[in-house]
Amino acid sequence: MVRLGGSAPVASWLMGVTSIGWREWVSLPLLGVEATKAKIDSGARSSTLHAWDIEIIEGTRGPRVRFVLHPHQRDTDYTVEAEAPLLAVRSVRSSNGALEVRPVIRTRVVLGDQRFPIELTLTRRDEMGFRMLLGRQAVGRRFVIDPARSFLCGGSTVAPSSQVDLDAATV
Repeated sequence: MVRLGGSAPVASWLMGVTSIGWREWVSLPLLGVEATKAKIDSGARSSTLHAWDIEIIEGTRGPRVRFVLHPHQRDTDYTVEAEAPLLAVRSVRSSNGALEVRPVIRTRVVLGDQRFPIELTLTRRDEMGFRMLLGRQAVGRRFVIDPARSFLCGGSTVAPSSQVDLDAATV
């Protein structure tokens, strides 16, 4: 039996852990996003969401971020305007190695039958294939990634599962 760093045996840790593919449909109910395709990226520490017209504004309970996004790949007509509390502003190293300062929000994500809080950095991902990346902080210890498969939580390359649930209204 293999042990991870002296912790519980791998077999017992994997019991009951949901398997996900390298890409999955997710929803972001607090942002008004019913479904968007996310790439599961175990090489990225943080998760990120494609956004533009990012504006930090003053709210009654502290700073907020207002932004616009296209939740669907290759569809620039459908947009969602969203607003969320600003959690932080962080320097993030992008996939091309450049350091970029990004606003960070905390919201709720729904993936399969799991709902959990997530921190998302906001940046333009116009040239990237996916509108959202789910990094290690989001998927670690919640899921096992099967890199050879896609949409294990439902849906297909063109449509999410009919089981998309937006009842997760609180973080």
